[in-house]
Amino acid sequence: MNKPESVAASTDTLSPMLLAVLANRFDGVVREMTNTMLRTGRSAVINSARDFSCGITTGDNELFATAEGLPAHTYGLNLQTAAMCAFHDDIAEGDAYLHNDPYSGNSHPADHTMIVPVFWEGEHLFNVCAKAHQADIGNSLPTTYHAAARDIYEEGALIFPAVRVQRAHQMNMDIIRMCQRRIRVPDYWYGDFLSMLGAARTGEKRIHDIFRKYGKDTLKRFVTQWFDYSENRMRQAISQLPAAVIERESFHDPIPPFMLDGIPVRTKITVDPAAGTVELDLTANVDCMDNGLNLSEACAISNSVAGVYNCLPSDIPRNGGSYRCIRMKLREGAAIGKPTFPHSCSVATTNVSERLLNNVQAALADLGEGYGLAEGGIGMGAGFSVISGLDARHADHPYVNQLIIGNNGGPASPTCDGWVTYGIPVVAGLMYRDSVEISELSYPIHYREMRLCQDTMGAGRTRGAPGLLMSFGPSAHPMTVVFAADGQRNPARGVRGGTDGNVGRMDLIDEHGRETQMPNVGQFVLRQGQWLRGLDTAGGGYGDPLTRDPARVREDVLERYATPEHAFEVYGVVFTGHAEDESLAVDQTATVARRAALRA
Repeated sequence: MNKPESVAASTDTLSPMLLAVLANRFDGVVREMTNTMLRTGRSAVINSARDFSCGITTGDNELFATAEGLPAHTYGLNLQTAAMCAFHDDIAEGDAYLHNDPYSGNSHPADHTMIVPVFWEGEHLFNVCAKAHQADIGNSLPTTYHAAARDIYEEGALIFPAVRVQRAHQMNMDIIRMCQRRIRVPDYWYGDFLSMLGAARTGEKRIHDIFRKYGKDTLKRFVTQWFDYSENRMRQAISQLPAAVIERESFHDPIPPFMLDGIPVRTKITVDPAAGTVELDLTANVDCMDNGLNLSEACAISNSVAGVYNCLPSDIPRNGGSYRCIRMKLREGAAIGKPTFPHSCSVATTNVSERLLNNVQAALADLGEGYGLAEGGIGMGAGFSVISGLDARHADHPYVNQLIIGNNGGPASPTCDGWVTYGIPVVAGLMYRDSVEISELSYPIHYREMRLCQDTMGAGRTRGAPGLLMSFGPSAHPMTVVFAADGQRNPARGVRGGTDGNVGRMDLIDEHGRETQMPNVGQFVLRQGQWLRGLDTAGGGYGDPLTRDPARVREDVLERYATPEHAFEVYGVVFTGHAEDESLAVDQTATVARRAALRA
């Protein structure tokens, strides 16, 4: 296939108003695709937790529009559409392609992506993408996060490197039958497959509507000028940063028996405000590992880039234009870089990716006061497990579901406390948490408790958000639980004098109430009367806790984020009165004395 005509065919300047209108029209297309998937997805991981993203790339494979797509999903869509173009020289209108190959642009095998090329007047000008995490993908274990897999073969996932599933709008049923035979919950998978296809076709139709209204020449000019505007906004933002070269290392928790000392995550960042560029050098990271925690190229790029964007003005468009200002240095055969086949990337989107994103945004705090972020709460703890078994309510029908009901606390910024409904760094609050009621109606699971935990947050001038404590168990038949957690030894770090968040923990509580701490990676069977209890992690703090406004500390105590004892010991704030009757008040004189004593 000939390369699509460059979108830079014309440079006649469009008005700022038309640029804004068209940018919002394309974001509106992505949002309509998103709403289509949310309304039609079959599995709870899509219709409840919203673990999916939609986006648009140009015909020459630059990321164009993602609206509120998850960072872990969207930044690599252009790599996937580039793979589609590389693998097929006869792409035509009416095609659709299924792509989940981590070695040719996808994030990890559990993220199935539907790609539909968009043509207008016979020219391939855009691609629409709908990517969704699946409840099951045919892994050797009933989970889509197989941390112990030594390679792709032991992982067992069905892999589709941009495989054509529709030609002239006609379905290739051979692919459908193959998936239905291998996947444990074929009805759920096929429902989600149709949901992705419906979302992509919806996006295709809406882009056709935009072409009808504005014409091909105007839209080509818009794409060029929108990318140029995005690049200029990015360069302006970077030009306001101090010049620096920063190197930072953090560690994922040990993964017995593979990485007994933990997994190092190393980043070298070069900020060049004169050139308006940031270079992210990941080449010092370890070679590919014989487990499932290797990052795909898409995840290595997306989650380091996300750490940069998190620290810049939020109104900068995240697309191929602003990407021009970020230089990536990746190494072939690295666990955080470009993985070599057949090393498994099963857990690529979370765990090590979370550490990488945290590493970048925390490193940027070294630029000085007011820059960067603390580390966000980490770890796919108990509330992010994959559960499976037989549902006694439905004639012992098998089920598999990825829970998205845990919650780690967000990081402190230079001006704001952490976001409570943060989730994990790679989704940054954009994914929904499962509904307890819908989860219990959909699956044979019962939740016993769920609450935010006091005194867990990283303290600082601004503080991190607290982690969640929760427990669940099966309502009848035994339930298999598979998990791959982090943050149970190495917490989310504070920056610029801020303290760390708490470490996480998982405990098995048996029928007699006895507690056994679980490893951070594993698989076990919960029986009726047993519970898995998980403590998620909190975000790190930013700045010296002794400079936090005492009125804000009082507010934390009243809201039960912190106890009066914690306020006294960590923040040096002394109160009179009681939180219970809201007579709590700051003793200003005693607080000044207490803080002076702590500083001494």
